[in-house]
Amino acid sequence: MSKDYYKILGVEKTATKEEIKKAYKQLAKKYHPDLNKEEGAAERFKEINEAAAVLADDEKRRQYDQFGTTAESFGGFGGAGFNFEDIMSQFGFDFDSIFDSFFGGGLGGLFGRRRQRARRGADIRHDVEITLEEAAKGTTRTLNIPVFMQCSKCDGSGANSAGDIVDCPDCNGSGFVRRTQRTPFGIFSTQSGCRKCNGEGRYIKKKCPACKGNGRVEQSKKIDLKIPAGAETGTNLRITNAGQAGSRGAEPGDLYVIVHVKKHKLFEREGDDLHINVPVSFVTAALGGKIEVPTLDGNASLKIPAGTQPGTVFRMKGKGIPYLHGSGRGDEFVAVDVAVPKKLSKTQKDLLKRFEGSEKKRFIF
Repeated sequence: MSKDYYKILGVEKTATKEEIKKAYKQLAKKYHPDLNKEEGAAERFKEINEAAAVLADDEKRRQYDQFGTTAESFGGFGGAGFNFEDIMSQFGFDFDSIFDSFFGGGLGGLFGRRRQRARRGADIRHDVEITLEEAAKGTTRTLNIPVFMQCSKCDGSGANSAGDIVDCPDCNGSGFVRRTQRTPFGIFSTQSGCRKCNGEGRYIKKKCPACKGNGRVEQSKKIDLKIPAGAETGTNLRITNAGQAGSRGAEPGDLYVIVHVKKHKLFEREGDDLHINVPVSFVTAALGGKIEVPTLDGNASLKIPAGTQPGTVFRMKGKGIPYLHGSGRGDEFVAVDVAVPKKLSKTQKDLLKRFEGSEKKRFIF
């Protein structure tokens, strides 16, 4: 029974070679036996390869479109066999680079002709909490970060000596093993990572006693971190090469420190500006005067004009947070809360009543 190769790849009969190539790449990645362990994935993968082997070849596709037959009619195609690499090359793919993209570069040695590359160490995140005062002036923190560091005894090789590192006897140093299988659709060649060397292509006869062949040991790394003035919640500080050690002597990852600023009991921060509510006596608001206002640098004098109304906001220039990038500082904004006295003497009450009477005359329309 003939198969619908276009349906297998999920493309139209009018699909271009580029569209067929794109569909094949996605399906091959999805159903490859080394990535998909579900039941039926291997058979699905064979079907995808069979369809691609026909539609990737202009002559075979022409015959298929004309006669609608399977591979057995193409003069020995079924017996000649095909493998993954042959089909990829028909689409113009570089076999090594395409699998780097399939597996994120980490398993390049699994299917390619080169050994697995040493991998850079993983990055680390660490969170630090500081006060608003520390954010304004800058501060330092001593961090003790548990990380895997390169073993000093073997310099990250994992071997007791340089002579203990040899080509893997199971894969001859390639990092992968190939298995060939004859099926009704032809001869399939599949490649998988060598289990003996984990796809690295090298084998350690005698492991380093300090790291037991891992090449890394867990230690606590002491780091003096300088937090710059102007830091705010979410500020990200990067310390290069302070992360996890890389494999086989590769460079370590980085340490990313995320800053969190504690909530302050007096100030609200908005960017580089500070906001504060300050109580002002009824008399000062009415007659004017000077008050002392808290700032991050200590108290500062603020002039209150006569007749200041509740909720009036005054700006104290340059009393805010220093700019993280560049020179200068934000401002401090002072909102006035006019304090109404809760207890008054008889004399004070009489004076206010007299004052109220004069005010009523002003507002008669």
